[in-house]
Amino acid sequence: MSESAIDFYRRLGHLWVAERRAQTLLFERVWLERFREYLKTGGSLLDLGCGPGEPLAAWFIGQGFHVTGVDSAPAMLELCRARFPAERWIDADMRTLSLGRRFDGILAWDSFFHLCRDDQRAMFAVFADHAAPGAPLMFTSGPADGEAIGSLYGQALHHASLSPDAYRGLLAETGFRELAHVAQDPQCGGHTVWLAVKA
Repeated sequence: MSESAIDFYRRLGHLWVAERRAQTLLFERVWLERFREYLKTGGSLLDLGCGPGEPLAAWFIGQGFHVTGVDSAPAMLELCRARFPAERWIDADMRTLSLGRRFDGILAWDSFFHLCRDDQRAMFAVFADHAAPGAPLMFTSGPADGEAIGSLYGQALHHASLSPDAYRGLLAETGFRELAHVAQDPQCGGHTVWLAVKA
C-alpha cells in the first residue's frame, strides 16, 4: 500500500472493521465463487492486504481452504489471529513479500489499488513468484488509468490504477491468463475486478 494507506489502516482500521461487520450481505460472493472454481479442494490461499480476516478470508476458511494473510496493520492481524488461530498471519508489506513458497490461489481485494502505479507494476512479479501452476489470481483496481484521493472517516485515502491494457500486458508478461474482467461491476458494489490464472 502507499504509506498513507498503511497509516490510515493502522490508525482507523477498527472503524472499517466495525462497519463491515455490521453488513449482512457479502456483496463479493459472486466473484469469490468464481475464484473458488479454480482452487483445488483444501488448497492454500495467499490473501494480500487481508485486513481483519473478515469477511473474505473467513469465507474461504469456511470453505475448507488454508489461508496465509499478509497485512501491514498489526491491529488487523491481531483480530485475524484471535478469530482464526489455525491460519498463518504475517505482518509484512506486500510490495517486498518473498515467502519462498507458492500458493494455490492469490487474492488482493481492496488492497492492491492503494499502491502507486509503479508499485502496482512491480507487484505482478510478486504475484508470479507466489503462484503455483494453475493458481487463480484475483484483484480489484480502478476502472481506468489515473490516481485519486478518496475520503473515508474524514481522512484522505490514496487510490491508483493502470489502464486495462496495461494490466493485460502485465498479466501476460508474468505468465497469467485473463479469465474475466468487469469494470465497476454493479453486482459487486461497483468494484472493478480482475480474475486470471497462472500458466
